[in-house]
Amino acid sequence: MKHFHWITAFIMLAVPAMAQEKLPVITPYHSQNIRELYLDSVNHHTALKTILHEDSSALYTQTDSVKRSWFHRKLFKEHLFEFREPDFNVFIDFLPDFQVGRSNQDKTLWLNTRGATVFGNIGKKFYFESSFYENQGVFPVYLDSFVAKRRVIPGQGLIKYNDVIGKSYDFSYVNALISYTPSKYVNFTLGYGNNSYGDGYRSMILSDIGFSYPYLKITANLGQFQYTSMWAQFMDVSSRSFNQAYEDLGYPKKWGVFHFLDWNATKKLTIGLFDAVIWADSDSLGRKRGFDWTYLNPIIFLRPAEYSGGSSDNAMVGMNIKYKLFPKVTAYGQLVLDEFKLKEFFGGDGWWGNKWSAQLGFRSFDLFKVNKLDLQGELNVSRPYTYTFRNGQGNYAHYNQSLAHPMGANFLETLGIASYTFKRWYFRGQVQYAQYGLDYTKAISMGQDIFKSYDLRTSDYGNKMFQGLKTDFLYGQGTIAFVLNPKYNLRLEASVAGRQEKNNLYTNRELIFSFGLRSTFRQFYYDF
Repeated sequence: MKHFHWITAFIMLAVPAMAQEKLPVITPYHSQNIRELYLDSVNHHTALKTILHEDSSALYTQTDSVKRSWFHRKLFKEHLFEFREPDFNVFIDFLPDFQVGRSNQDKTLWLNTRGATVFGNIGKKFYFESSFYENQGVFPVYLDSFVAKRRVIPGQGLIKYNDVIGKSYDFSYVNALISYTPSKYVNFTLGYGNNSYGDGYRSMILSDIGFSYPYLKITANLGQFQYTSMWAQFMDVSSRSFNQAYEDLGYPKKWGVFHFLDWNATKKLTIGLFDAVIWADSDSLGRKRGFDWTYLNPIIFLRPAEYSGGSSDNAMVGMNIKYKLFPKVTAYGQLVLDEFKLKEFFGGDGWWGNKWSAQLGFRSFDLFKVNKLDLQGELNVSRPYTYTFRNGQGNYAHYNQSLAHPMGANFLETLGIASYTFKRWYFRGQVQYAQYGLDYTKAISMGQDIFKSYDLRTSDYGNKMFQGLKTDFLYGQGTIAFVLNPKYNLRLEASVAGRQEKNNLYTNRELIFSFGLRSTFRQFYYDF
């Protein structure tokens, strides 16, 4: 391969004070860490993921006075290799993900992932992480359909060019990150991974559902304000075949700039503002444009204002809100405007350019006074043609997946997630219902497929939600896991999932069982 992917993990916005004789161990963000931030009486900036925190494995374990064997310690309590010195910490782990399962579509499923990670901190200001995963697997039928259309495994990149759809796939990916915090006011992060902005399970602004990408992120913290500028490079893999990309110049590139302003307005209320611009690396004639240096300007809303004056790039703005209703209940929401004309927005004529998305949700902790019994509910909606552009080099996507919601646009989704942690046991249940409008043919766009040009629309006016082939979607999943080693989330996990997609032309149903030995804090989204 011409492209060697090597960079992601998570960023520490401000390293806490450290004792001179021993640095604290830093581990990647996971659900237990973020849960503590929401429960804290202090209003934290929780929207911009990902965040690093101190080692939280003590939440699962107790001090053991019994002398244990090397094998016991490595399997249940420690990293595979640990190097702890006064000036640095380095940790190395083997990350297996071995699963076997069965689909009611008469298909045996399996996944064979061998991964490795190294991470650590040097002094008080420098953090690094790198991980590699080699994978082979057989997936459910509905994911085969997605792979056949997009040629990617969700969140994990392209399959090999000679892989046969419906059989086993071979794929690999690498993530890494370096983070430097010269003072409590600023952090610099250079990475190859993904990012997420918002307090929900989904994000309508910027999501972590997709494949890794290179980025530079600068985060400033000043009192109640947190301001982040991020520059990233994406790929449009929809416009060339694998052979064309391999033998020619690779896949077409595109660039993105993002600004996030998060303000803790009160002890309960946080208001966030967002803007983004996506632009092509070259024009339609192949003339190189490259990185537009005018986008180095970190001032929020500068370029979207210029967009209204005739810029050819794809710009959008948005808002993120979080409010603590009660000590253990937080409400949140998002609004994204991909295009906005006041007259058309309130005109009620279904103008195609009324492109917006919204989210409303809540998080509840220690439900019914049961410790670590948590509930989350969420509503997501996106108008037709939101996130689309006239071509794939300007749409809000990377590596054949959306940078926002996995369903694209022209949908309404409701979901609920309940989880419970008891000692080393973890239980999770998810129920999800959605409606969306699919395209009748490849020649037109009804607004759901963000990889189609908005020039393929059938009408400028009269557009409405769920236009096209109206489809009902239902998904449910239950998971039980026992954590063997919280240092790298090694666990035994059993899961059952059911999926149904139904419209006037077809009904697809699939029931999936799986069991495996899993590790790491990665999260992949197969619920679409």
